[in-house]
Amino acid sequence: MSTASTSASAAPVDAAPVAQGQAVARAGRRAVQRRKAAVWAARFGFAVLVLGGWEIAARTNVIDPFFYGQPSGIWKSLLNLFQHGTEFGSIYENIWVTIQEALIGFAVGALAGVVVGVALGQSRFLAEVLGPYIKIVNAIPRIVLGSIFIVAFGIGTLPKILLAAVLVFFVVFFNAFQGVREVDRNILANAKVLGASRFQVTKHVIVPSALTWIIASLHSAFGFAIVGALVGEVLGAQKGLGLVIKTAQNQFDPNTVFAAMFLIAALVLVAEWLIGKLEHRLLSWRPAAPSEASNAI
Repeated sequence: MSTASTSASAAPVDAAPVAQGQAVARAGRRAVQRRKAAVWAARFGFAVLVLGGWEIAARTNVIDPFFYGQPSGIWKSLLNLFQHGTEFGSIYENIWVTIQEALIGFAVGALAGVVVGVALGQSRFLAEVLGPYIKIVNAIPRIVLGSIFIVAFGIGTLPKILLAAVLVFFVVFFNAFQGVREVDRNILANAKVLGASRFQVTKHVIVPSALTWIIASLHSAFGFAIVGALVGEVLGAQKGLGLVIKTAQNQFDPNTVFAAMFLIAALVLVAEWLIGKLEHRLLSWRPAAPSEASNAI
């Protein structure tokens, strides 16, 4: 009798903290949803403000639409590109060519940047020997490299891939190099004391520790890959969005230039979303920082 009465009196005491925790969790979810809605509303409002102001300024001749275009004209150019294509083929072909060049250049440059960055980050001797040469090559203007690649390899796809790879390489290399240098020396020493080989230390300690730096560099690196592909296409190409922009520029058609830029921006946003997913997957073992958790959308 006394046992039953004790259990009955203890149940409400245990349920109260659980209910309170659930209420706090629901309040937290509602706060996150409200914040997301506020962010998207602010983004939409900012776009409406910019595009609406641009359109009004063009229609009232505050700015000259002949030089600066206007959103309604850009929309018509976009429709025209998708309905009638360009003089170099359909817009889908041109988009695909630019995507191919950027993706291959991104993959080559990122892989090379990670390998060289990790290697030099572990070897002070190699870093001191090759450091000046890397700085010299990094100081060469990219448009000069693009011209050299065009002269050497023609106006095919290869020069754009090489230019994109060079742009990506230095971004990823410097981050990988610094990421390796930032690895906790105590963890390295412990791994070596436990008998780990050089390859095992690299695979299980150095690369995972530097992964945050490497992944962070990929966000901006893909933008550089797109820039490299476009610059190469402007210098000389048979297809691609860079060629569409160059032709529209020669025809004094700013609306088509902005339309192509809009397509490029859409590609970069999609790539950024995919890289974010990759980052989330590769770094799922890492506890999220408070700032990341609060800013996640």
